[in-house]
Amino acid sequence: MESVKKVIVICGGSSSEREISLQSGQGVYKALCDLGYETTLKDFNDLKDLYELKTFDFVFIALHGHEGEGGQLQRKLDDLKIVYSGSKSKACKDSWNKKLTKEILKDNKINTPIWLEVFFDRNLAKNGLKKSSYDRFRPFNYLFLKPEEDGSSTDIFKISNDKELIDAYERCSNPNRNFLFEEYIDGKELTVTIIDGESFPPLEIITENEFYDYDAKYISNNTKLSKAKLSNDELKEINAISLSAYNLLDCSGWARIDFIQNKKGIFYIIEINTVPGMTAHSCVPKSASLVGVSYNKVVQKIVDASF
Repeated sequence: MESVKKVIVICGGSSSEREISLQSGQGVYKALCDLGYETTLKDFNDLKDLYELKTFDFVFIALHGHEGEGGQLQRKLDDLKIVYSGSKSKACKDSWNKKLTKEILKDNKINTPIWLEVFFDRNLAKNGLKKSSYDRFRPFNYLFLKPEEDGSSTDIFKISNDKELIDAYERCSNPNRNFLFEEYIDGKELTVTIIDGESFPPLEIITENEFYDYDAKYISNNTKLSKAKLSNDELKEINAISLSAYNLLDCSGWARIDFIQNKKGIFYIIEINTVPGMTAHSCVPKSASLVGVSYNKVVQKIVDASF
């Protein structure tokens, strides 16, 4: 946009995704500089007052975690009439909370793994999976235990018995919050990037880890992001589901939709990300590269999609 000259990238913050956000912010900052914008990079922790953002034409949110994806920041920026990247407050709030996301998807007949909301405390860990209300999960060999609100696969555990549940409690960085038990679906891990209502080629995520955890996402050099091998009908289906979910959650600007495709070819949405990663390991720039769109062009597209 010609009217945009001064841009600030905000990243970092205090969430479990701080280091990844800093990497995303640095990548976006460099791209914006290359694109000719007068650009400032700011750690959210160092931001004294949101009013200082009013001196810029545009705020690029590369802030992951609850601070950048929970919706409160977006609401405050709207109140101050500050233009920013990505979805509005409600879309961020609804997609950040996995339970809300799943309820919206289920109500609109979009597949998502079966789930149960729990408060994961030591009593639950000691009582185990085989008691009372957890009987509904006994047919499954494995479950995922995941926070109701968090990102980057933080505090996500694949469990199959009471001992592993207790171990998860001991290893969890913050066990005293709402969690979900989620049905484990064996199949391909896929992800679809959407920018300005356009879906980019789905990626298949291939990892040597048990699942696409924090290590697989950001640390391991053995994780492969490959163009998904899907039939034409499957491509049409996953793109249609992605755009439906994007619109149902009222997302805007850009987002990433994560899927599992089971052995029968059925697609299940795992989650929706309104501030996806933009690191060297991230899915968004990789997906765009499959159709010849460079990292810098992706950043420009996100800026353009915000107006």
